Amino acid sequence: MKTFFILIFIIIFSTIFLLFILGKYSQKGHAPGLVSGSLSKCSTKPNCVCSEYTDDIDHYIAPINNHRSIGLNNISIASATIQEIGGTINRETDGYIAATFKSPIFGFVDDLEIRNDQIHGILHIRSASRVGYSDGGINRKRTKLFKKIYAQNVEKSNKKVSSHKGDN
Repeated sequence: MKTFFILIFIIIFSTIFLLFILGKYSQKGHAPGLVSGSLSKCSTKPNCVCSEYTDDIDHYIAPINNHRSIGLNNISIASATIQEIGGTINRETDGYIAATFKSPIFGFVDDLEIRNDQIHGILHIRSASRVGYSDGGINRKRTKLFKKIYAQNVEKSNKKVSSHKGDN
């Protein structure tokens, strides 16, 4: 019986140690960035979602339609939204954002990328884990939260713009 408990302790300790090592390892990577002007395609692992590729049904999420934010700086609003939900902006240009989210316990890092497609009036979004196979659906949940808060922030910005127009 004593051997059984020692074996269980070793397995639990090894698993926790491995999770900390993987968390540290994930902190050394970076977002894949744009490939030929588009967000990178997800791998076959279920730890990624992306709006860029409609044919990838396992990873596909709908992009954000910007028809309600015409005339607003969508990248600026997206950047503020990412920070509001706990992300850290690593790179921002006129039409692209790369951000990271870090898990509180083991320090796993996930990448969130946004691409502003001005031609079609949409924001493409990609969220992926850097290490591991599955993410327990956290990247899909994160993009849903981002979309919800982003829409609220667009509404606030629209109200500010319309109230300033009324001042003239």
